[in-house]
Amino acid sequence: MNEGENMRKEENKREGNRDKFEKKKPEREENNADPDSQFVASLAEYLGLPEEKLDHLFEKKYLARNRGEHEDLLRFDKEVSHIERGTVVYEKDGAFEMVPGFPKIRRAMVLYPTLKEQFSQTRTLAVEEKMNGYNVRVAKIKGEVLAITRSGYICPYTTERAKVKLNLKFFDDHPELVLYGEMVGPDNPYVPKAIYEIESLEFFIFDVREKTTGKPLSVARRRELLENYGFLQVRLFGEFPLETAPEEIKKIILNLGKIEHEGVVIKDPEMHLPPVKYTSSQSNCSDLRHAFLFYYETGRDYMLSRIVREGFQTVEWEENEEAFEKRCMQLGESILVPLREAIWEVKEKRRLFDEVRIRVSDPETARRFEEYLKRLGVDAVFEEPQPVGDEFLIEIKKMNKSTHDKTEAIWKGELW
Repeated sequence: MNEGENMRKEENKREGNRDKFEKKKPEREENNADPDSQFVASLAEYLGLPEEKLDHLFEKKYLARNRGEHEDLLRFDKEVSHIERGTVVYEKDGAFEMVPGFPKIRRAMVLYPTLKEQFSQTRTLAVEEKMNGYNVRVAKIKGEVLAITRSGYICPYTTERAKVKLNLKFFDDHPELVLYGEMVGPDNPYVPKAIYEIESLEFFIFDVREKTTGKPLSVARRRELLENYGFLQVRLFGEFPLETAPEEIKKIILNLGKIEHEGVVIKDPEMHLPPVKYTSSQSNCSDLRHAFLFYYETGRDYMLSRIVREGFQTVEWEENEEAFEKRCMQLGESILVPLREAIWEVKEKRRLFDEVRIRVSDPETARRFEEYLKRLGVDAVFEEPQPVGDEFLIEIKKMNKSTHDKTEAIWKGELW
């Protein structure tokens, strides 16, 4: 199994399609020569890791340099000890500074016992919307505001959009803080969604943390601080007593499902305890519709987990036969309809591809983004930029070679 396939499986297991443009790794990072021993010793001390382990991480490319203009930024391509995957570390003023990766948010399969077990140390729970886009961290690094993907890459497109959408004074006032949020909307090259009535792309913040320590602000402090800068934040449904929270969350989920929104993140208001997430049936089926359209690109764990969620939800909610049959039809269609479409397209000798789009202020950003995807091993075709007001819209076709080739081979008689 090659390195690209390993990364593809890992991405699918952990986050499915959210980072699908990052599934394929570059053949080799440029300008990634082994660092000298003094640098390794200093970095190891800062990270609290043995020098031998750090040498091993560099050797295996689990700790690697970003490319091009950001080659001075190191990213963790694998979770290591106390350091999250996607963490970015760099030298600054003779020392080091770190932008922590996304802490993994575990999933509640059932509400009642899970909330009681996981949040026994708090009396109330804050419930915020989990939006369907792609995770981004935005921080000021060496004097420049940059957008960092879940894997620790500096995405040129997302960086441009962040600079357009955000009040950059925040980073002058609070250079020690990192914004964690979701890029949402149709002009989204990773997870395009038109369900939020957003014209292009917006950045909804769900967390603010300190650099290096990763210490989060409380929900109330974060919301108050960001309101002062006019930032968009994920919707807060309210703060509920632990005893009644499961029933309140069920009502919220049912309403979100009706409008095909994803779900909620349930938090200790003080952020001392790890949050958990819970999703709607409609979101599970939406994920499956895309997964089975490109069934050979998507990991089996990704598909199975969403089907299993449906089983737990229907039992916990004690659905009657009518509701259960409706769920069965919805689930079955989300699997078979896109699968039939994919097979039919290949049978008719048409290529399978994802259609996405981006909107940029400067066409040069699109060129840099195209080069960025090529370095990640993504086979994408960019159409000519089309003026839209004072910006440019670019359609992109992302080829799904694995599903196409496997389906074609089966039509030629290959065994599964």
